[in-house]
Amino acid sequence: MAYDNHHGPQVIQTSTGRADGLNKCPRCGATDIGFDVKSGQLMCQYCRFAWRERNAADLFDLNSPISQLRGRQIGSGSGDIVPGVNQMVTFKCSACGAEVSIDTAHAVQARCHWCRNKLSVNQQIQNGAVPDVILPFSLPKAEAVARISEFVSARKFFAHPRFTAEFAPDNVMGVYLPYLIIDFNTSVEFMGVGEHTTRSYSVQIDDDRSETRYDYDSFQVARNFDLYIDDLTIESAADKRDFHTDRNTNNIINSIMPFDTKNAVRYDPNYLSGFTSQRRDLDVSAMIEPARVQAQDIGRYRAAETLDFYDRGVRWDEQNIWVHGERWVSAYLPVWLYSYFERKSSGKELLHYIAVNGRTGETMGSVPINTTRLWVASGVAELCGLAATIMSAMVLW
Repeated sequence: MAYDNHHGPQVIQTSTGRADGLNKCPRCGATDIGFDVKSGQLMCQYCRFAWRERNAADLFDLNSPISQLRGRQIGSGSGDIVPGVNQMVTFKCSACGAEVSIDTAHAVQARCHWCRNKLSVNQQIQNGAVPDVILPFSLPKAEAVARISEFVSARKFFAHPRFTAEFAPDNVMGVYLPYLIIDFNTSVEFMGVGEHTTRSYSVQIDDDRSETRYDYDSFQVARNFDLYIDDLTIESAADKRDFHTDRNTNNIINSIMPFDTKNAVRYDPNYLSGFTSQRRDLDVSAMIEPARVQAQDIGRYRAAETLDFYDRGVRWDEQNIWVHGERWVSAYLPVWLYSYFERKSSGKELLHYIAVNGRTGETMGSVPINTTRLWVASGVAELCGLAATIMSAMVLW
């Protein structure tokens, strides 16, 4: 990947400017604010006033033409994580003066133990706990539970009996997972060899056998075009980028994408009310190569749309991508997550996930397999196939 020269990243200021502490209802000043999934609005638990944060793309001009991007732009909540930054934030309650501590590794809100006001971490500290934008949940928990139950029911026959006995879909958790949303202004180039069939014909090999042969022409093929990528979304938590299937089923979470990231709003900790979150622990610099690979994959896919003439396929021998401009924004995206820890008789351990997109309801997952039943079913199917073959041969004879 090659980059145009530029003088360091430009920072997109996404901070609310609010100090840590009390986030008050605009109408009555109460701090007990919750999030209503059905309406998608924040709601004061005292006066019932409802409102929502502004759309992030409009507020921060994230919809500007990608073709005009130059250099690297990074949201202020996407800065590098500084080692040693204390995850425990302590500040004074601005209502009563008591000192309150919040462990940002697990939460960004806490109640003052004296006056019971709800306190929030609003400042974008350099530990990845506060992103630029958030995409609120819109799928209620009851619907997520129903989708997970339906998913497991369809696979119950081959599921491990211990899993089916312990399956409790009500234990599903709403989690905001950390992602980086990227816009790319690139140019791509692919060069290689394509083959086109000119004719096919049959050749008799012996009295009982013939074969079809093909003549084809080879061509030098090149494709060079501008590629604008809008809202490429990649995980920014190290444990969720562990795709070793012998340890976990993290790849499941990718299968419920895409998210409607254009509807993300400016980050407000009150959207996390009733949910958990995982902080970002990977820097933009660590994600450049994975993003490049995905961008190049998109380029190959678009190039393939122009290759119908080469019916025998195209082999790319050289692939290049040049990045003229890019924009990185950190986000919390909503996932309903059901997890199950399996310890096999061999001692091997595997963490299974069933995930539901908190916006679209797309569902995918992994369940422990009853290997004995699977082998028996496979054997029966093979015997049935063999019996059918024998019967067919007898009829023909």
